[in-house]
Amino acid sequence: MSSKTKIVVLRMKEIIYTAIFIGLGILLILLLLVMFRPKKETAPASASAPYIPGVYTSALILGSQEINVEVAVDKDQITSITMIPLSEAVTTMYPLMQPSLSNLTGQILESQSLENLSYPEENRYTSQVLLNTIKKALKKAECRD
Repeated sequence: MSSKTKIVVLRMKEIIYTAIFIGLGILLILLLLVMFRPKKETAPASASAPYIPGVYTSALILGSQEINVEVAVDKDQITSITMIPLSEAVTTMYPLMQPSLSNLTGQILESQSLENLSYPEENRYTSQVLLNTIKKALKKAECRD
């Protein structure tokens, strides 16, 4: 029954390095858990009001003329879209503006969305410019929580 006693000598520097590496390992694991944990479910947009009620404008520059596109919204829907001021010069120089806006306005007010809108091929670019301006105005109206 003779057992040899082994003596292990640890230097203080080795203990400190080991403790630092263990601490860094725990910190890395915690960081990974925080970064990759599942996000909390947010409430659907329909549960809260998507817009702050009011009239919001976005400028559209056509040549030397500036036209404001006004979008009026309630707390949960778009109520109207108009161009201000629509001068005689603008209607003469850009005859497709008013018909394109009327077409888009009808579709937007009916669907309450800017997605899946249709417009005639001859008004494609005019409609796209107007749609981008309407999007800018609606972005100002969105609720930011």
